[in-house]
Amino acid sequence: MAVEYKDYYKLLGVERGAGKEEISKAYKKLARKYHPDLNAGDKSAEEKFKDINEAYEVLKDEEKRRLYDQLGPNWQHGQQFQQPPGFEGTRFSFGGGGDAAAFSDFFESLFGGGTRGGYGADPFGSFPRRPRKGQNIEAQLVLSLEEAFRGGKKTVSLQGAGGIQRTLEVKIPAGVKNGAKIRLSGQGEPGAGQGAQPGDLYLQVVLAPHPLFALDENDVIYELPLAPWEAVLGTKVRVPTLDGDVDLAVPPGSGGRKKFRLRGKGLGSGEARGDQFVRVSIKVPETLTPEEKELWLKLRDISTFSARS
Repeated sequence: MAVEYKDYYKLLGVERGAGKEEISKAYKKLARKYHPDLNAGDKSAEEKFKDINEAYEVLKDEEKRRLYDQLGPNWQHGQQFQQPPGFEGTRFSFGGGGDAAAFSDFFESLFGGGTRGGYGADPFGSFPRRPRKGQNIEAQLVLSLEEAFRGGKKTVSLQGAGGIQRTLEVKIPAGVKNGAKIRLSGQGEPGAGQGAQPGDLYLQVVLAPHPLFALDENDVIYELPLAPWEAVLGTKVRVPTLDGDVDLAVPPGSGGRKKFRLRGKGLGSGEARGDQFVRVSIKVPETLTPEEKELWLKLRDISTFSARS
């Protein structure tokens, strides 16, 4: 049976006279580029990866390369061809350069594909299918700011292939940031082949909006509402943090742009741990009693303060 010729030199991007080192370097570069784990769902990259492995399986081996080179001028024209003389009865070993199921009819016709090449029973022996690690999975893990700050264990439910529900216990690092990824080894898709390792599960942290706090990188922002007389005269207030309430002394004359720092009350860990910033916000009464209005008018008349000077 005639099969289509494959130009292994062209697949690796090297000349026919290339040395082993150049061939190995070209293979490693292309294998990294087209590896299925880095091109999930890309069928063209998967096929390219198979071709690269097949080409390297032949060109790295002196005997296989010598016999391949005997194909002569056919490689220049992409012609259909039959197995050339000299291949009959030759037994090759395969050192793990590729998966048998990934090799083409062309390769198997020359080096050991059995009946697919049209030469009867497999004359060169067979080689086992190499185990392949399962695909990694990514999912979102929604946390409150308190959960992210404290860390600890959290039970999550995930829906896998076929709608199968899984319940996992996740260890959350204290101070984990928004967008961080938590890796669960071996919780991805199952591998292919005997003894194959499963992939990993990556949970991307998504911090839920909070009714009291905002985030600025690792820093937590809290807006503290004060009455005008509290801002002018000073006061002591109870302020919420992700680590519980704390007392905050507000000095006299704390205007609307005043900001206080509570160190170590933000997200992150170690030297990268953020702080909590308390921003003063002046609130004014929307309605006044006659007596209150009279007092405000009196204050206006006797005050020497000017907001615009």
